[in-house]
Amino acid sequence: MGTLRQTEQTSGASTRTAQPHGGAPRPTEPSSGVSFPRPHGLLTSTPLSPSDVTLPLDGASRRVDPTGPPTRTPPSGTLAGTLVAVTACPTGIAHTFMAAEALTRAARAKGYAIRVETQGSVGAKNTLTPEEIAQADAVIIGADTHVSTERFVGKRLLQTSVGEALKQADRVVEQALALPEPMSATRPVAAPPLGAPVKAEPAGAYKHLLTGVSFMLPFVVAGGLLLALSFVFGIDAYKQPGTLPAALKGIGDAAFALMVPALAGYLAYSIADRPGLAPGFIGGMLANQLNAGFLGGIAAGFLAGYVARTLKDRIRLPANLEGLKPVLVIPLLSALIVGLLMTYVIGAPVAALMGALTRFLTGMSGTNAVLLGLLLGAMVAFDTGGPVNKAAYAFAVGLLGSSTFTPMAAVMVAGMTPPLGLALATVVAKSRFTSQEREAGKAAAVLGLAFITEGAIPYAARDPLRVIPSIVFGSAIAGAVSMGFGCALRAPHGGIFVLAIPNAVQPLGYYVLALVAGTLATTLALIVLKRPLTDTLTR
Repeated sequence: MGTLRQTEQTSGASTRTAQPHGGAPRPTEPSSGVSFPRPHGLLTSTPLSPSDVTLPLDGASRRVDPTGPPTRTPPSGTLAGTLVAVTACPTGIAHTFMAAEALTRAARAKGYAIRVETQGSVGAKNTLTPEEIAQADAVIIGADTHVSTERFVGKRLLQTSVGEALKQADRVVEQALALPEPMSATRPVAAPPLGAPVKAEPAGAYKHLLTGVSFMLPFVVAGGLLLALSFVFGIDAYKQPGTLPAALKGIGDAAFALMVPALAGYLAYSIADRPGLAPGFIGGMLANQLNAGFLGGIAAGFLAGYVARTLKDRIRLPANLEGLKPVLVIPLLSALIVGLLMTYVIGAPVAALMGALTRFLTGMSGTNAVLLGLLLGAMVAFDTGGPVNKAAYAFAVGLLGSSTFTPMAAVMVAGMTPPLGLALATVVAKSRFTSQEREAGKAAAVLGLAFITEGAIPYAARDPLRVIPSIVFGSAIAGAVSMGFGCALRAPHGGIFVLAIPNAVQPLGYYVLALVAGTLATTLALIVLKRPLTDTLTR
């Protein structure tokens, strides 16, 4: 394959040759891209097929076999080295895989082979092996949730958010390669070097909260849809013991009962790792019993995490008794402290606050409801899956456990309209979009129907000053119409597919109206704000 080219590394003034361990050059392999979980697709410049949909951020066409080999994308010719990466987002549906694709393309452009482990909604895919980690020149973690770094000890490690890995992939790769070699084999380097800054990983508290929300979502989805299915047989059919509706409602209630403990437990896990699980789940159960709802679960999770981490760091035992600390000392003391504080100090005030919030939202109507819908809708579209979007989403999901369903309806319809509005605009206003954007609009429509707001990202990244105000306007309209008509949604995800389940959305007609209104508003704003392109750009 030839001699590997020399690569400058910013570790003092020294240079090194980027070769794999053992001196043998790495063989090149064909690029396979990153596959996305069905039924969702991502943008492509070719028409969609039922079996494969991928996202090219630059309009290049790719087809991916989901059963094919793991992601490896070295360029043709010689390699400068190898990178490994991990991507993860709270929902594990879109950002996780889009960031993996962006990092893959950025590394390949710089002459590096890369393998990306995606920790999505269906678990870890393309899991990194110890050999691959050992051979890597640097490690990149682009995640908004907790990702353990123990296996990367001794490697150059750059940690950032999944959004930065997606939107600033080139810069992220450069920063990772510019990190100095670790001073010690016991601690990886995670501080970014001098130069163009990349945003650090999300602020601690926010990242911990998103981790809890990520693990909580499956319970909410299952519980909400099972409860909706129980209403198919009649709104009061579950009241007959021993019937199928009663069984479905019982299963749904069980799933919802685990929602707050899962939130608190995995929030604590993000802070303190495994020692936080027991006190977190216990605190979450107490929050349920005290009627403190998801606010109580958040309080219990943070309390349990920091208590467990403090005990883990501060307690010192003789070497022959050290084994008792993780299985006896920390669980007992942390559960005792968290339980007593939740019972006698935190639980009652948080329960009162949660009750007041629930009553306010339940009784909201007219202008107040419309204003809340406008706010939630604008937040969802503002950064299309970023921190503001996730804050609105987490707020709505948390309220489902308190039988408050209208904010969730507003958030989901507002998240569907940006890709749908853009897709419609590429059809009715072709002169304002390039040929690649018009082709990608077909996939954007699928994404919008599946409630994957991230389908708007390529358009917003290319023309943010016109696209972002347009999608914010359309989503605000959708959210306002939904809240104004009192539309209620019992499931936190699924998009158009949830509408097929009887009673999952009520009233269905007005909800469809909100979706159509938001989509048309987005399209109209795009037509007004975007200018026609030159002939050469639209071909």
